Amino acid sequence: MDRAPALSVLIPFYNEAGNVHPVIDEVHQVLAGLDFEVICVNDASGDTTGAELAEARAAHPGTVTVLTHVARRGKSAALFTGLKSVRGDWVQLLDGDGQNDPNDTARLWAEIIKPGPPPRLGIVAGKRNSRNDSGFKWAQSRVANGVRRFVLRDDATDTGCGWKLIRTAAFRDLPYFASMHRFLPALIKRAGWDVREELVNDRQRLAGQSKYGFLGRLGAGIFDLIGMFWLVRRGGYGIAAEWNDPRGG
Repeated sequence: MDRAPALSVLIPFYNEAGNVHPVIDEVHQVLAGLDFEVICVNDASGDTTGAELAEARAAHPGTVTVLTHVARRGKSAALFTGLKSVRGDWVQLLDGDGQNDPNDTARLWAEIIKPGPPPRLGIVAGKRNSRNDSGFKWAQSRVANGVRRFVLRDDATDTGCGWKLIRTAAFRDLPYFASMHRFLPALIKRAGWDVREELVNDRQRLAGQSKYGFLGRLGAGIFDLIGMFWLVRRGGYGIAAEWNDPRGG
């Protein structure tokens, strides 16, 4: 793993026993034609996730890296832990439950990234073409996305989708805070990069149960949105002419 790959697949795991091998094996099968690495972050799981990740690393020693939090810190912290280790020019975020489809990665990589992406493109955000959730969760998501889009003007309609392909340089521009993963398009747009949305597949969870409940999402979402409303109105980043940065054009 001395040579940097073109793509880093970053997958956070928390209590995903039974999902680890199917998710990681599918990534290797589907992306076999790409130059990639897989960064797995175990957010202090209390089940057999850690043991399964160790097995996956042994099965794919040339591509899989496992990082383990000493205490649970949440999805945003797991993403930033993984970000410190990624080496690719682009980072593919996938959830550890199997709902995101790596076939979308292969398809959109061939359509957008391989031919040469637009210089200012910072993120390709997934928009689920169908939802494998209850009608209540679907309605909840529609309302939340509508409010967020009205407030933040982030050019995205489904930020709850875990499938996101991000330029590593853009990802590393972002400030860290808990739950920031819910606002990646808005944060990347604030940093001066462009946001593009593409339809992606949404599948049923392979095993286990969702870690997020309605009340937890609602309470955190309100306070986070207020914070983001304040942040995006504090202005963007300075770009020096000498940097040859695509955002300066």
